Amino acid sequence: MKVKMLTGNEAIARGFYEAGGHVAASYPGSPTVEMLETIKKQYPEIYAEFSVNEKVALEVGIGASMTGARTLVSMKHVGVNVAADPLMTFTETKTKGGFVLMSGDDPGMASSQNEQDNRIFAKFANMPVLDPADSQEAKDFTMIGLEISERFEAPVMLRITSRLCHSRTKVVLSDRTEVPIKGFVKSPSDYGMIPPNTFDKQFHMRQRIEKLQSALDDLNINRYEPYDGADTLIITSGLPYQNLRELAPKAAVYKLGIVYPLPLDALRALASKFNQVVVIEEMTGFIEDQLWLAGIPCVGKTAFPFTGELDIEEIETGLRMLGVEMANVFLQVAEEASASEVEPLTPVMGRLPMFCAGCPHRPVFDILKKSKKTVIGDIGCYSMGILYPLEVLDSIISMGASLGMVKGMKKAERLMGINQPLVAVIGDGTFYHSGMTGLLNLLHQSDPTDNITILILNNGTTAMTGGQPNASSSPYGDGSDMNVDLPKLIEVMGFESVKVVDQFDYKAAKKTMEDAFKHEGIDIIMTTRPCALRFKIKEPHFAVDPSICIACRTCVKTNCPPIHMKHYEGFDKQKSSIDPSMCVGCSVCSQVCPVGAIKRS
Repeated sequence: MKVKMLTGNEAIARGFYEAGGHVAASYPGSPTVEMLETIKKQYPEIYAEFSVNEKVALEVGIGASMTGARTLVSMKHVGVNVAADPLMTFTETKTKGGFVLMSGDDPGMASSQNEQDNRIFAKFANMPVLDPADSQEAKDFTMIGLEISERFEAPVMLRITSRLCHSRTKVVLSDRTEVPIKGFVKSPSDYGMIPPNTFDKQFHMRQRIEKLQSALDDLNINRYEPYDGADTLIITSGLPYQNLRELAPKAAVYKLGIVYPLPLDALRALASKFNQVVVIEEMTGFIEDQLWLAGIPCVGKTAFPFTGELDIEEIETGLRMLGVEMANVFLQVAEEASASEVEPLTPVMGRLPMFCAGCPHRPVFDILKKSKKTVIGDIGCYSMGILYPLEVLDSIISMGASLGMVKGMKKAERLMGINQPLVAVIGDGTFYHSGMTGLLNLLHQSDPTDNITILILNNGTTAMTGGQPNASSSPYGDGSDMNVDLPKLIEVMGFESVKVVDQFDYKAAKKTMEDAFKHEGIDIIMTTRPCALRFKIKEPHFAVDPSICIACRTCVKTNCPPIHMKHYEGFDKQKSSIDPSMCVGCSVCSQVCPVGAIKRS
């Protein structure tokens, strides 16, 4: 028996491999990126791709599943919104090859713009939902999900959260089981989702959930842990179960592996034996609501937070409120420790979110900040432009939204009699993901006097999620198989003013942008420098001559990590300084210095 420490992401990849998986597709979005990267690196038997967006990834998976291939599609929770159109119809069909949709939910919003609970989305879509509690279950539930999918002819959601995606626990490894691909069999009534076919499929969706509900005991995926003399039953699932175990409550525990559908008959019979039923779950009261609808009184969100991760202390606080005793306590220990005479720890200096050294977005945002224009942002590394100390972006909503929003804002302002310059910023990866349609829509009912500038930050990678390739990566020499000429694509769409600038030529880039701000019509500017981190950019570093530096902090305000103020021997006040070990030689600081104090070393 081989045992290995794996993250939840790695364990899901392993489970898909061991189950004889054939096709995996994804769009990179934290916290699920590592899963597909693991498949691509370790399991060549599986066809794997990062598709251009989540909708396309799902459609690739749908095609593979209809051909009888075992399929895994992964995305972060908000990615399911992008894939919702095909998903809500695909779930009507009779699934042929096992299909698992891995949804990376994000309690606490560690890397997301919202905290939506995709258990609710799956129920809405009539999909069973598996909720693993550690890496071993992540692997096992992937395999079980494929079996459920094929047995009950339903796509299955494997809902996993950020902490579980990235934390490591022991996983028992097994050999791969080869599963033949059955091939596509024409069946318009099963795959042609138009009336009258879809009418029958509504009953099919309901019946398969009922059949699965009746078979839950056979699947052995839920677990009851009794406690002698207990008057409280705790129902939980996922990572909160592990935190609950740390507290060792003096209560019976029903640990769910599948959270939709629930084993309602078994839970109803069990709950009748206890004075109190407590539900511990992260985010919404999903399990709690189902129990109440089934006539099973319980306590949940009145005792536990509705937002964020449920850590041990929060679970302990809730259980204390409900009168549940615990063998282990943490809050009391922490209170006693803080009350005792313990030498205080040296505080750690906070670190602001900022662009990497040499990031090609930095000069663009420095120019934008000085321009004081209204700037509509989008999703990517450049989203940090909304934070202090940059504070350039005025809004961020979702992938690709900036290009539709800037039009709506412009049209509303024109109704007010205003035509101030508006700017929208989007990255190349996000542009291909969902920005192209918004850009094309700018041509619809356009007014030649509208003043709109679109900045496409083409750094050749999907940078924020780890540097996955996109359609603009090939020109930067990373071996990608897509080589889209972005300016030509935009010109073919019908845009006349498309300019390409090197943003590290600061003065030229600034002039191009300022000219666009003054120009009526739609101006599109594409920057060209690659991601410094992904492509390992390193040029001779720069240094400050303190005898010339006037301490104006213009270079510091570009927010480059190597630049800081320090005292030099022989000078009364602080002057700027550049850490040579961090500087990658992008030259922006030198170009913005008003007195020429910064030069290559």
